[in-house]
Amino acid sequence: MKILHTADWHLGKRLDGFSRFDEQIDVMNEIVEIADREKVDLILVAGDLFDAFNPAVEAVDLFYKTLKRLTNKAKRPVIAIAGNHDSPDRINAPDPLARECGIVLIGYPNEKVNLFELDHFKIAQSTEGFIEINIKNIDFPIRIIHTAYANEIRLKQYFGEEKEEQLNSVLKDQWTKLADEFCDDKGVNLLLSHLYMNKRGASLLEEPDGEKPIKVGNADMVYSDCIPPQIQYTALGHLHAFNNIGTAEKPVVYSSSPLCYSFSEAGQTKYVSIINAQPNQDVNLTKINLTKGKALVRRTFQLVNDAINWLLINPDTLVELTMETDTFLTTEERKAIFQAHSGIVHLIPKVKNSGSNEISAKEINLNQDIKDLFKDYFKSKNAQQQPNDELMDLFNEVLNNQEK
Repeated sequence: MKILHTADWHLGKRLDGFSRFDEQIDVMNEIVEIADREKVDLILVAGDLFDAFNPAVEAVDLFYKTLKRLTNKAKRPVIAIAGNHDSPDRINAPDPLARECGIVLIGYPNEKVNLFELDHFKIAQSTEGFIEINIKNIDFPIRIIHTAYANEIRLKQYFGEEKEEQLNSVLKDQWTKLADEFCDDKGVNLLLSHLYMNKRGASLLEEPDGEKPIKVGNADMVYSDCIPPQIQYTALGHLHAFNNIGTAEKPVVYSSSPLCYSFSEAGQTKYVSIINAQPNQDVNLTKINLTKGKALVRRTFQLVNDAINWLLINPDTLVELTMETDTFLTTEERKAIFQAHSGIVHLIPKVKNSGSNEISAKEINLNQDIKDLFKDYFKSKNAQQQPNDELMDLFNEVLNNQEK
């Protein structure tokens, strides 16, 4: 059988003041096209479905339409769990209707999914944190241990944890119990979760900028060695770069977000994972790169004309632009830069430090006019550069308001 694993859609997410919604429409279409082209039998969406607990109406609309299309008219199951950006209640709310379309929505950790049957598949078995699926024309069951995002409060509520045990320990016990009871070698055995997981002894994987952090100290770290040996593939969400922290034989995979969502992800290729699986065999994992969405680019220039020339020939990008110049950018230079490109998210002026003749605090005449005093202070902090007219006008405005 074939499985498609995707995660971290963050529908509705913006990059500062820039909407990414049109890009999200394009990449959702691309994921549906890949699922159809690859003839996958099952879809796993590993959390952070939305970017906010209360997403915009257009984001919710895109989410449900995409899931429905992924089911291929209810012929293949789609399993989607909540991440740390999602409201569990919002994810669970449409579940009765979603099931009629072939969609299983899981908002809380250790949740029990209701049994149901459609023409092409059925949930044949279910208990807290586990489902077994039978799919038409596949002669073995698919078992999925599922754990939606679990913070400390949910952990204690849903797993009955009363001692000060680490999340790692509690989840390992829960997963081992389910695997020992349900995951024999007669079916395909999967784990689906949205957690901060790492390989023991390896360097910590960085959470992307703008991501709500999960890991706070070691108590929230889950190690991959807590995954039961029966599990053939682990589908993770949360980190936005593709990473297999397991082995080639038993992958433990962050499939990546579908778009670059922060400049810390600039230059990353985004993927969905395709898994070929059968009982009691090593899985075969392939990555298919996603091509939609604007590139996020960090560039540094020293000359304004060089920056403008680059911006003009790279219009379909979102840019973090740093200008390293001898003097502060003038109003005219800033205007020319922004007129050259509609996707400048950040413009960072950086004045080169001449390293000579800085005015020290002892050399500033504190008895002079406040405007001259401000100029001297500014020069002492900025390598002797004079404040430009725009800054002085702003200072005068503030000063006038104070005098009133």
